Amino acid sequence: MSQALKTTETPPVNATPEPAVVASPAPPPAGPTLRLPRISAAQLGNLGLVALSLTLGVLAWHLLTANNVDFYINFQNVPSPWRVFDAFVTHVQTGIFWTHIGVSMRRILISYSLACALGIGIGLVMGRSRLARALIMPYIEVVRPIPAVAWIPLAILMWPTEESSIIYITFLGALFPIVLNTLHGVEQTPEVLVRATQSLGASRWNVFRHVVIPAALPSIAAGLAIGMGVSWFSLLAGEIISGQYGIGYFTWNAYSLINYQDIVVGMLVIGFLGTGSTAAVKLLTAPMLAWQKRTR
Repeated sequence: MSQALKTTETPPVNATPEPAVVASPAPPPAGPTLRLPRISAAQLGNLGLVALSLTLGVLAWHLLTANNVDFYINFQNVPSPWRVFDAFVTHVQTGIFWTHIGVSMRRILISYSLACALGIGIGLVMGRSRLARALIMPYIEVVRPIPAVAWIPLAILMWPTEESSIIYITFLGALFPIVLNTLHGVEQTPEVLVRATQSLGASRWNVFRHVVIPAALPSIAAGLAIGMGVSWFSLLAGEIISGQYGIGYFTWNAYSLINYQDIVVGMLVIGFLGTGSTAAVKLLTAPMLAWQKRTR
C-alpha cells in the first residue's frame, strides 16, 4: 500500500534562464527651443526705408541749423540735433525726468482704460438700438468738436483735484474716436449674415455676440488706435495748463525758461511715447483680427 501511495516525482529540468532584456533609458525631454521671429525680405526692406528716412531727416535738421537757414522758416534759434541729444542724455540721468514720464503714462493708462470700456459699450449699444442712438448721439455731436483746451477751466471747477481734471480731459479725448468707430463698425455689419444667422434659430444675443461684434472688430481696433493718439494730445493740453508733473508740463516749463533744446527733447519724447503706445494697442488688437488674414 505504501508503494501504491507513492507518487512519481518529475525530475527537475535544468533550463537555462533567458537573459533579461534591459531597456535603454529614454532620452531626456528636449528643453524649450527659442524660436526667433522670421523677418521676411519685405519687412527688412521696410525697416531699411524707415532707417533711411530717419537718417535723412536728422541730416536735414543738422544742415538747416548749422547753416542758420532763414528762408520764410527761421532755423537760427532751433537747436541742433547734437545739442538736443546732449540735453536728453543729461535729463535721462535725473530722477525728475522719469517722474514726468511715469506720471504721464499713468494718466494715459487710467483715462484710456476708462475710455475703452465706456466707448466700446456705448458704440455697441448705439449701433444696435435706434432709441439709444437717438438719445445719446446729440450729446456726442455737440461735445465732440470742443477742443481739450476749452475743457480745462470747467474741468478744474468740476473735479476736486488737478489730477482728476487732467484724467477727465484725457478721457474725453480718447472717448469719442472709440465710440464713433465702434458705432460705424456695427452699422457696417452685413445684413445678409444677420438674417442667415436668425434663420438658423439664433437668438438676438447670439447674433450680437457671434456676428455683430466680430464684424465690428476692425473698426473697433482702428478706433482704439486713433483714441490713443488723441488721448496724448488731450493729456498734454491738460498738463501744460494745470499740471505740475508730466512730460507736457516739462515741455511747457522749458518754454517758459526759454530752454530750446529741452523743448525739443520734450516734443520728441512725446512723439516716441505716443508712437510706442499706439503700436502697443495695435499689437494687442492684432489677435482679434487674425481671422481677416485667413479669409483673404
